[in-house]
Amino acid sequence: MKSTQIKWFYLLALALVWGSSFILIKKGLIGLTAFQLGSLRIIFASVFLLLIGHKSLAKIPAKKWKYIALTSMFGTFFPAYLFAIAQTEIDSSVSSILNSLTPLNTLILGALVFGLQFKRNQVFGILIGLAGSALLVLNGAANHPEQNYYYAILVLIASICYAVNVNLIKKYLHDLTPLSITTGNFTILFIPAFMILFFSGFFEVIQEANVQQSVLFIMILGVVGTGIANILFFKLIQISSPVFATSVTYLIPVVAFGWGLFDNEMLTPIQFFGAFIILIGVYLSAKR
Repeated sequence: MKSTQIKWFYLLALALVWGSSFILIKKGLIGLTAFQLGSLRIIFASVFLLLIGHKSLAKIPAKKWKYIALTSMFGTFFPAYLFAIAQTEIDSSVSSILNSLTPLNTLILGALVFGLQFKRNQVFGILIGLAGSALLVLNGAANHPEQNYYYAILVLIASICYAVNVNLIKKYLHDLTPLSITTGNFTILFIPAFMILFFSGFFEVIQEANVQQSVLFIMILGVVGTGIANILFFKLIQISSPVFATSVTYLIPVVAFGWGLFDNEMLTPIQFFGAFIILIGVYLSAKR
C-alpha cells in the first residue's frame, strides 16, 4: 500500500474509533463520575499497552523521557478528564464537534512556537472545516438551549492540549516508534490515574450493577479508543504532518452523530450540510 493510501487508512480508522469514543463516554457517565471515568480510561489503556509494549520502553533514550512525560500530560492525561467533565453538561455530539478546533490550534501553535511551515491550502482547509463545525455547533445549540455551554470551554482547552501534543511529537519524538511513545506515555500516567481513582470513591460503589456496566464501556474505550488509537495516531503524525493528523477531528463529529442516531439524536439538514463542508476541509488540509 502506498504511503498516501496508508495515511488515509489511518485517518479513517482513527475517525471511526475516536468518533465512537464520545458515545462510550456518555454511557460510562451513567454509572461513573467524570474523574472515575478518566482514571479508568487511562488505567485500562496502561495495562493493555504494558502487556504488548513493555519491551519497547528500552528503545526510549533517557534524554527523551522528558518529552514522553510532556506528551503524556497534554495528549492523554488532561484531555481524558476534561472531556469527561464536559460531557456531564453537554451532549457527546457537541463535544465531538468542538474537538474539531484541534487542527486550527495545531496550525497556530506549530507556526508560532514550533517553527513548522504550512501551505496556504492547508490554512483554507482548516478554515473551511471550522466553518462546517460552526454550522453543527450553532444548530445543536439552538436545539438544546438547556445545556450549559460554559462546559464547552473544557473541550476547547482539551483541543489546545492535543495541538501541543502533536507538535511535540513531530518535533522531538519523530525518531521513536509509535508503540514506544504510547507505552511510555501510559507508563508515566498509571500511578497518577490510580491515585485519583482510589480517592474518587470508586471502590465503594464497584459492586453496583450500573457501575460495572459503565466500567465495561470504559474498558473498550481505554483499550481500543485510547491504547490502540494512540499507536495509530502517533504513526500517522510521523508519516504525514501535524495538520493532516489532527484533521481527523473533522471526521470525528460525523461518526459521533452516526452513533447519536442510535441514541435518539437526530441530524438536521443543516448538520448534514456542515458535515459535508467538514469533509471538504479535510481534503484541502491534506493536500501538500
